Amino acid sequence: MDITARAWIVADHDTGEVLGERNPHVRLAPASTLKMLFADTLLGKFARTERHTVRGAELATVPEGSSLVGIKAGVTYSVEDLWHGVFLRSGNDAVRVLAAMNGGIDRSVAEMRAKAADLQAVDTYVVSPDGYDHPRQYSSAYDLTLMARSGLRNADFRAYCGTRTARIGGTGIENTNRLLCGSHGVKPYAGMIGVKNGYTSNAGNTFTGAATRDGRTLIVTVLHPKSGLNAVYEESRTLLDWGFAQGSSAKSLGTLAEPLSEGGAKVTHNSPHGSAGSAGSAGTAVDDDSMGWGLPVGGAVAAALLGGVYALRNRRTKKADPGADAAKSASPEES
Repeated sequence: MDITARAWIVADHDTGEVLGERNPHVRLAPASTLKMLFADTLLGKFARTERHTVRGAELATVPEGSSLVGIKAGVTYSVEDLWHGVFLRSGNDAVRVLAAMNGGIDRSVAEMRAKAADLQAVDTYVVSPDGYDHPRQYSSAYDLTLMARSGLRNADFRAYCGTRTARIGGTGIENTNRLLCGSHGVKPYAGMIGVKNGYTSNAGNTFTGAATRDGRTLIVTVLHPKSGLNAVYEESRTLLDWGFAQGSSAKSLGTLAEPLSEGGAKVTHNSPHGSAGSAGSAGTAVDDDSMGWGLPVGGAVAAALLGGVYALRNRRTKKADPGADAAKSASPEES
């Protein structure tokens, strides 16, 4: 199987077992997949039916070149409308309005960092609530999988990320998750639940998806495949097919960390499925010039550290890797 992604992971949603992975802790630009953490943090703060009239100042900070759902100042929207904008169209305008309702960008970012720390997403550092590119903003395949797993335990998150079409202000929108809706030459994936796709010119393609088959739900995260266009979706499809095909014969490589607030054991830098190969934490910025959008140095260092950890672990457990015969690494995906 030709898996070119720079980093990926396949895990069981219910048990947390990791079935396969490559560079799961390498820090990369997440693009709009980071909106999963934004939703994990803010989703329970406002009732779906609550209405808000947008002020011009709330849209003034939307980064130039952002993906937009078309939120307009002076128009009143329901919270449900805004979340549809976030999940279906990756609208940075909808994110900025919700952040303003939450007390502002700075407060929302601080709360996202705290949420990441609780999820034990220690490879993540948040600068922008919408995932728009910043040199010091990064996450990992492992952390994004934690964010998706947490979100899917929330009924509203699950409903929003699985919504195919909606109407906002009289305008119809469709979810940009091509494995959910089927578009741009990508066939829909049977059993697809969600979750979030991403792309920026600096990050390249990113995707976290979840699907259910025969009562089992798997989560896949694919970051920075070599080629653009639909590669991130097709490689996610391949990995999901592989994961489901393993069935009960799959050998676990470890278990995803549980949130600290739910009694999860605190991960350490020596834990193969904790924060191996990472520096700093979700609440502490890493002041390192290598921690840029593409991590040309930091990614290589992290990969080397991971290699040592996994080499020791693989003496005990044979690693299942559907991409073992594929290209060993890749290059850099949306906001």
